[in-house]
Amino acid sequence: MSDAPCAELARLEPILAAYPLREDSLIQVLQDVQRAYRYLPCEVLTRVAERLDVPLARVFSVATFYRAFALSPQGESTIQVCTGTACHIRGAERLLDELQHELHAGPGETTADRRFTIRTVNCVGACAMAPVLIVGNRYHGNAKPAQVPGFLAEGGGGDAH
Repeated sequence: MSDAPCAELARLEPILAAYPLREDSLIQVLQDVQRAYRYLPCEVLTRVAERLDVPLARVFSVATFYRAFALSPQGESTIQVCTGTACHIRGAERLLDELQHELHAGPGETTADRRFTIRTVNCVGACAMAPVLIVGNRYHGNAKPAQVPGFLAEGGGGDAH
C-alpha cells in the first residue's frame, strides 16, 4: 500500500467517511470506489480492508463475485454487445468484429485511450430489436456493423459503473 500514490488513496477518504467503518458497508464502499476510479485498484482494496476491519480475502471475494466490479481500469463508457440467442442469430458476432476493427480491442478489453471497455452480455431483454449494442447508456437496436462508427462517435453519455 505504501507504493500507492497519495492522491489515489486521498480519493478514498471521502468515500470511507460516508459509511460506518464495518463489514456491512463493504459493497456500498466498493460501488463508490468503482465510480470514483472506474475500477478497484489493489492498493485501494487493501486500504478498504484495513479501514473496515475485513480480511483482504473477503474484500477480493466480493470484488470478484459481482460483475459490476472490475479489477482492471475500465473505459469512460462501456460497450455491451448482446450475445443472447436472438442477437447471436441476427449478427452479434459481426458487431463484435466491427468493434474490434474500429477500437483495436475485443471483449473484456479496454481501449488504449481508456475511452471504451467492450463487454459481451448474455441477454439485455430486447430480443425484438436484435442485435442490440449498448454504448454507455444508449441502446441501439437492429444494429448493423456499418453503424458502429457512428455509435462510437456519439459516445455513450457515460456510464454509471
